[in-house]
Amino acid sequence: MPVHRPLTRRAATAALVALPVLHLGVRAQAPRRPTPAQTEGPFYPVQLPADTDHDLLRNGNASYAGGQPAWVAGTVSDVQGRPLAGAAVEIWQCDGDGHYHHPGDGGRADPAFQGFGRVLADREGQWRFRTIRPVAYSGRTPHIHVKVRLGSRELLTTQLYVQGDPHNESDGLWRRLSAADREALTVPFRAGADGLQASFPIVVAA
Repeated sequence: MPVHRPLTRRAATAALVALPVLHLGVRAQAPRRPTPAQTEGPFYPVQLPADTDHDLLRNGNASYAGGQPAWVAGTVSDVQGRPLAGAAVEIWQCDGDGHYHHPGDGGRADPAFQGFGRVLADREGQWRFRTIRPVAYSGRTPHIHVKVRLGSRELLTTQLYVQGDPHNESDGLWRRLSAADREALTVPFRAGADGLQASFPIVVAA
C-alpha cells in the first residue's frame, strides 16, 4: 500500500500559486484580431443577379469556362472564436477578362459568369464559394471583394488577395496595408483535386 507523505511547505506554496494560473488558463482566451476592413470599391452590384448561390461558374443555365476554377472557403467567427452561424457572406469579383457586372464597367462581363454570390454560414461558421482565381486589371492586383452581414447589420467589408501575385506590390490598396493586415488578407491559392483551393478565415467584432 503506497505511503502518502505530507507536502513540504515549499511544495504546498507552489501548488497553491499554480492553481489559479491553471484555472485562468482554461477559462481566459486571448481575443482574436478582427479581419481588417477595406473599401467596398465602385463595383458592388447595382442589381443582384437572379442567381446568387455559391457557384459563380454557373449563372442560371449558363456555364463559365474562363479563368482558373477555384474554391474559396473559410469560417466566420467573433473575436472570442465563436462561430457566427447564419451570417451572410457575400463575394463579388471580375470575370477572367477583368470585367464586372456593373454599368460603371460598361456591362462587359461575360454573362455566363455569375460575378456575385451569397451564402449563409453553417452552425460551425463555415462557408464556401466556387469561383475563379481573381485576375488583375488596370490599376488593381487580383482580389475578391467580401462582405459579411448578420441580420440587418453589416459587420465587415474587405478584400481578399492572392499570396505571391506579382501585381500586389504595385497595388495602392495592398501597399498601404500594414504587414499584419497583409498577412490577414493575402492567402495562397493552392492546387487541389478540384481546381485551386484558398482558405480565408474571417473574424468580426459582432
